[in-house]
Amino acid sequence: MFVLGLTGSIGVGKSTAAAMFRAVGVKVHDSDAAVHALYCGAAAPLVEAAFPGTVRDGAVDRAALAARVVGDPAAMARLEAIVHPLVRADREAFLAAARAAGERIVVLDLPLLFETGAESEVDAVLLVTASEAVQKARIAARPDMTEEKLAAILARQMPDAEKRRRADFRIDTSAGMGDTERQIRALLRKIGTAR
Repeated sequence: MFVLGLTGSIGVGKSTAAAMFRAVGVKVHDSDAAVHALYCGAAAPLVEAAFPGTVRDGAVDRAALAARVVGDPAAMARLEAIVHPLVRADREAFLAAARAAGERIVVLDLPLLFETGAESEVDAVLLVTASEAVQKARIAARPDMTEEKLAAILARQMPDAEKRRRADFRIDTSAGMGDTERQIRALLRKIGTAR
């Protein structure tokens, strides 16, 4: 089974690319979705123990948690020490199920793939990227984005130029969805798993 790591910075279209892989039948593990699920389950009591008052009705209150960790590297490191092992276990269960089902290729959608050292867990890395102008326009269109939140996200992400240097494959989403889909299909043909 070929394991493709999918990564990219904020606003480049990584989630759209992941959806396109799903649309052609490729199973995708979404690390962000795993975190959301864990915040309503196994991670909630652990997060509450580390950050009292951040869990409401059995689920992590993301806004309350963000208020405690954004801009505080030590707090962020404590949170990551709780969440990353849980996400890794979820990812391992996904991979085991995919192998058992005979999948030829799976995608691991990992926003912080390089930053967490997860490139060692995949056969190849696909970087989703976009021009700086397109990326900025997409970020500006997000209704919940603030300058503080964006600065905190960017501070945790490796610069795009370094990701480009380290990735095995790249898809540029600047030209829109049709072109992005064409690039994904070409990549699947290249790695021998066309659907």
